Amino acid sequence: MKRLLAIAATALLAHGAGAQMLGTPAPVFVRGTIVTADPAVLTVKVRDGTNVPVTLAPGFKVAALSTIGIDAIRPNSFIGTAAKPGRGGVLEATEVHVFPEAMRGLGEGHRAWDAGPTSTMTNGNVARVGTIKHHSGRTLTVDYKGGTQEIVVPANVPVVAFAEGSAAQLTPGAHVFALTMKTADGRLVTNQVAVGVGGVIPPM
Repeated sequence: MKRLLAIAATALLAHGAGAQMLGTPAPVFVRGTIVTADPAVLTVKVRDGTNVPVTLAPGFKVAALSTIGIDAIRPNSFIGTAAKPGRGGVLEATEVHVFPEAMRGLGEGHRAWDAGPTSTMTNGNVARVGTIKHHSGRTLTVDYKGGTQEIVVPANVPVVAFAEGSAAQLTPGAHVFALTMKTADGRLVTNQVAVGVGGVIPPM
């Protein structure tokens, strides 16, 4: 179990598909609504309607997600954003999540994401914020170790912020996102759960 948790922590820092580059097992993303919440196990109803048990590792952390305005994305914000190629091949965000300073550097980089065959995830520092002509969206220049991405953020894209949460927020009906690792006996184990506040659905 200790080895599994170490792998899970590494995968979390690698933020998904990039973990495979480190030679760790591929993580399993669990997205859905809590059906039951026990101290050690969450039962989550996922998108296909099935219930998936998620084992909570000892000392697991909870991150609370709340909706913020697009104007809250400023130069020097550390963000993550799922995106897909838009007009002219320019990346177009499908969501943006803003990390607190304490989480700066989490999953930094640009990699494939599981939201679609061309979906990507970019975690990095916002170097510049621009505007879109005739629209209320934004353009972001996102720097990370080894590269830069220019990303268009339409005005209707969900933007959320992370904050420290608590296990008390893991209640039936709450929407969650968890990066899990599968154990040899088939259980899905996580050391961190993101939960939406006030009905927010984690968009990543």
